[in-house]
Amino acid sequence: MHRRINPREQKRMMQRMGMNMDSVEDVTQVIIRTPAKDIIIDEPEVAILQVQGQKMYQIIGGQVSEQAPGNILASAPAKPIFTDEDAQLVADQTGKSLDQAKEALEDCGGDLAKAILLLSS
Repeated sequence: MHRRINPREQKRMMQRMGMNMDSVEDVTQVIIRTPAKDIIIDEPEVAILQVQGQKMYQIIGGQVSEQAPGNILASAPAKPIFTDEDAQLVADQTGKSLDQAKEALEDCGGDLAKAILLLSS
């Protein structure tokens, strides 16, 4: 027969040993990238264990798959890094067209100030 430890008791024991454990909420995916492959873990439970100033991440469960390295970014949908309002603001501030403002924002990673400086120079 295996006795299960009370979570509260387990936490107290860990604290006495100088260990602290917190969970990471709402994790949807963990990616472990190596030169040979990418290991993708969907919907895992993740905990951070702190021992003597060092952090360890514990990944529990989830659906595991592997693929060639670098393919993850190609399969992920591209997220816009700026809004249409951002592009309009850059266009208004610089007197340039909306298309030029969007291109500048893309080049600057969505940074409004950099895009305005780029188009103003």
